[in-house]
Amino acid sequence: MTHPEPPLAGDETATLLGSLERQRATFAWKCGGLDADGLSATVGVSSVTLGGLLKHLALVEDETFARKLLGQDPGPPWDAVDWAADPDWEWHSAADDSPGQLMALWQDAVARSRSVVSEALAGGGLGQLGRFTGSRGESPSLRRILIDLIEEYARHVGHADLIRESVDGLTGEDPPD
Repeated sequence: MTHPEPPLAGDETATLLGSLERQRATFAWKCGGLDADGLSATVGVSSVTLGGLLKHLALVEDETFARKLLGQDPGPPWDAVDWAADPDWEWHSAADDSPGQLMALWQDAVARSRSVVSEALAGGGLGQLGRFTGSRGESPSLRRILIDLIEEYARHVGHADLIRESVDGLTGEDPPD
């Protein structure tokens, strides 16, 4: 299977979506094939784990498109969390989930995101504004929402690189062909 790549000379939509899919695929590769111990490993004094990253990015996927684009609250499991009691719940609770549960949670969130983005693109393109309004009364465009998600993934893929290398020595940008 070939690792996704954004097109070298594609249009803006294909380039943004290709870049996001590349980040998602790299992240999945860095988290793939590990047991609970591997997903719970940390580096140095950091408490960040691959399991925590899986759960965090599942939340980010759901919040990004439910809240920012559609103006809705994310659904389960996020809607049942007491965020005031534990604002970092996704990080803390990941240790209680199996590798299969964590990967499925993230994959399901990605699938929902792909569906929402596909519908949004068909109905208005990258320039359409999300239904979220910030403190200054501004709403982000779908273009900006995608850029922000790509940046979030790029940052966390860097974390995943370091953690995965510490677990079993796996390094690189792309899985071997």
